[in-house]
Amino acid sequence: MQFYEDIAVGQKSAFGQYEVTREEVIDFARKYDPQPFHLDDEAAAKTHFGRISASGWHTCAMTMSMLVANLTANKQAGLGSPGVDELRWKKPVYPGDTLRCETEVIEKRRSASRPEMGVYRSRVRVLNQDDLPVMTFISNGLIRTRDPEGTD
Repeated sequence: MQFYEDIAVGQKSAFGQYEVTREEVIDFARKYDPQPFHLDDEAAAKTHFGRISASGWHTCAMTMSMLVANLTANKQAGLGSPGVDELRWKKPVYPGDTLRCETEVIEKRRSASRPEMGVYRSRVRVLNQDDLPVMTFISNGLIRTRDPEGTD
């Protein structure tokens, strides 16, 4: 099990492979972001996207799927997240793209009020098959400490 004490500032990780399908892009858009450029080829062709593109929120959901799979595979003692900072959609995501993640821990600290947990921040980059960043954000993760009485 990976605890707060096992995380190091500067630690990098690369993981994930998510194949974006047309069916999923349209299904997500119908339910959560029904803008024409996410649903209709003709409408999308008339925009700067040029063709149907995934909702940015769908890109977030696909990324979350990869993040959770990675945390599960690494058996992290995660406790959720209070949120993300600096979310940016850099490039459109299209059906046929394959996404992956890169992360780097940029800071960590023990919780002052909850000694059984720590907080760490990671810079997250989501890249497509051409290694172009399509989304970036700072993730704030909560994680159990191995030793609540410990110090950094």
